[in-house]
Amino acid sequence: MSFETDRRTARRKRQVSNRVRVRGTAERPRLCVFKSARHVALQVIDDDRGVTLVSASTMDPQIRGAVSHTGNAEAAKLVGKLVAERARAASIEKVVFDRAGFRYHGVVKAVAEAAREGGLSF
Repeated sequence: MSFETDRRTARRKRQVSNRVRVRGTAERPRLCVFKSARHVALQVIDDDRGVTLVSASTMDPQIRGAVSHTGNAEAAKLVGKLVAERARAASIEKVVFDRAGFRYHGVVKAVAEAAREGGLSF
């Protein structure tokens, strides 16, 4: 087993154990963050119905043209603002933040701060 597999497995364990406490409802859906080395993706999810209400990622044409590198904190800020904009358009103001086992720093922190600036509260 390689070091990379151990890290991935450890993150997955943290994600699953945290999912017990972090659950999205119709009133407060879950804002889930996924990041890779190249991209950042966000989803606003209603876990009661099992439906993604709003999503945004660095693969969206609006973001892709605005930044040169899509896996950094600068791109994460744009994605956070975009998902907040789309959520507000869908009448969503309060969410539960799910960092999906990632540490709250760098890209994840940039997403959270940008979403808060965009009008989401969590």
